[in-house]
Amino acid sequence: MTQKVAVLGTGKIGEALLSGMIGAGWSPADLLVTARRQERADELRTRYGVTPVTNAEAAEAADTLILTVKPQDMGTLLDELAPHVPVDRLVISGAAGVPTSFFEERLATGTPVVRVMTNTPALVDEAMSVISAGTHATAGHLAHAEEIFGAVGKTLRVPESQQDACTALSGSGPAYFFYLVEAMTDAGILLGLPRDKAHDLIVQSAIGAAKMLRDSGEHPVKLRENVTSPAGTTINAIRELESHGVRAALIAALEAARDRSRELASGTKD
Repeated sequence: MTQKVAVLGTGKIGEALLSGMIGAGWSPADLLVTARRQERADELRTRYGVTPVTNAEAAEAADTLILTVKPQDMGTLLDELAPHVPVDRLVISGAAGVPTSFFEERLATGTPVVRVMTNTPALVDEAMSVISAGTHATAGHLAHAEEIFGAVGKTLRVPESQQDACTALSGSGPAYFFYLVEAMTDAGILLGLPRDKAHDLIVQSAIGAAKMLRDSGEHPVKLRENVTSPAGTTINAIRELESHGVRAALIAALEAARDRSRELASGTKD
């Protein structure tokens, strides 16, 4: 890899990207990082051999800037970066709810911006990263973003108008599964199992079910029906889920997440 990439605001997701990129063949010499605390910058240098720099130095030296700060901090970061970002820099945003127009209005006219919504399974190289082009981003810019985020999982291109829905489904998605596992573990304890055994049973079942969904090509309804025998245990459990409105609650929850993503976007327009 010959292009220099800078990760600005290197938290957990930013560090996962560094680790994945190095594993995929990037040289640490071509990777720059910024961090709010000097101790954090030193830690990243020691762990990965990357070069800590200031935000301004990153903007001037790197070919690609990956901005991983929180949405509410993005305006301040852009104010700092704007005088130092040449128009040929690729800017990749990982901030939930912040549209590419927010960056385009604050950077030099023509600056290519790509918006990416990834999720925490990037920490184990199983992320789902959703990628959208801004006004000036080309197919080549999108391919470069896919190359970077493909180092930590799967990528999918979507129109930016679908980003809020993707944030609700996959950006926040891991939390829903953790919540479900938490509830099922409590149920296992209620049914008389020790917590550690209930946890192992559920986690392995989740892994197996996810692999079947990914690899079989079957519709989830078909896979569920394969487990659901007439008058059996599974259909009784599903009847209870339906009677308690679990399906409707999930739909409402995802709509709420989408709406909050839109609110975050609206809040960045001022």
